[in-house]
Amino acid sequence: MKYILAVFMLFHGAIHLLGFVKAFGFAKVEQLNGDISRVAGVFWLLAFLFFLVAGIAFLAKADWWFIVATIAVIISTILISISWSDAKFGTIANIIILFAIVIGYGTWNFAHKYKKEVITDLSHVSATPAPLLTEKDIEVLPQPVQKYIRYVGAIGKPKVNNFKIEFIGKIRKDEQSKWMTFTTEQYNFLEVAHRLFFMKAVMKGLPVAGFHCFKNGTAFMDIRLFSLFKVQYMDGKEMGISETVTFFNDMCCMAPATLIDDRISWLEVKDNKVKASFSNNGITISAWLYFNDKGELINFTSSDRCAAGENNSMKQLPWSTPLKDYKAINGYNLAGFAEAVYTYPTGDLCYGTFSITNIEYNCIK
Repeated sequence: MKYILAVFMLFHGAIHLLGFVKAFGFAKVEQLNGDISRVAGVFWLLAFLFFLVAGIAFLAKADWWFIVATIAVIISTILISISWSDAKFGTIANIIILFAIVIGYGTWNFAHKYKKEVITDLSHVSATPAPLLTEKDIEVLPQPVQKYIRYVGAIGKPKVNNFKIEFIGKIRKDEQSKWMTFTTEQYNFLEVAHRLFFMKAVMKGLPVAGFHCFKNGTAFMDIRLFSLFKVQYMDGKEMGISETVTFFNDMCCMAPATLIDDRISWLEVKDNKVKASFSNNGITISAWLYFNDKGELINFTSSDRCAAGENNSMKQLPWSTPLKDYKAINGYNLAGFAEAVYTYPTGDLCYGTFSITNIEYNCIK
């Protein structure tokens, strides 16, 4: 679809060259019967150039392509109105491109809300290098947790104040729903718990975007078709608790160096599993962390997270994230693959899979 639209835009733009050619007498243009002045001819050329730039920018995924395309459509529409009898069918093309422009603007505007939040948080990050994580820092932690932190290679590296993760994967609502492929980008900030998650997905061939925002105990989830039309929006107390679980899960799975955080209480140890609680801004959640003999975290379970039900209702259900495929990622040995699973009375539902493509710690820009 992307390539079809780009070619359509470029072809439509190229047609405008006919007006330029006729105005300057470079060739006989039988498609245009009316007279075209040289001044008008210059604008026919400008329309072509703006469509050309817009088409190339669209293919290059430049955020500003729709601005150039809007200028092109405005010029084109004026020229078509002047030469209506010869060029009126160009209006159809302009309407199609205008529809794409509206979607392009919506996509930019929705993503900009996420990016604005990220920029604001990053502006508060100190450029001073974080101190290194030492054995002394982890000596009070349960032995399985200490072993895990050593296994991932966090000792001797900077303590983590924030991190950025990129995933690819698939997601679905229930077992009857088709999987939607997605890409995600997220930032987690530790000092004041803040998680920003942006997803781009495809549902029935149509683009869907999702923005999850967790700010120190309050949260919302906003899912939109074409980044314009709300498919699902949820917030409230249950969302705040659920996203607190997710925030702690991110710490455990993707940033093990953060497990020295004072907001974590280690409650119970049974062989290779450890129960912990995480308290933040009046909310306390708990989870079990399961490790194997190598020191890998292989599962995280919690009963404090809620699943979305009918009519935007929230139902508390056991939630888990089985982990596997540990690999080296930017100097750390981390799980490369995870599932997200709710346990219903009728059985387990894996509603999402996540494959990590990149992770960065202590981002400053």
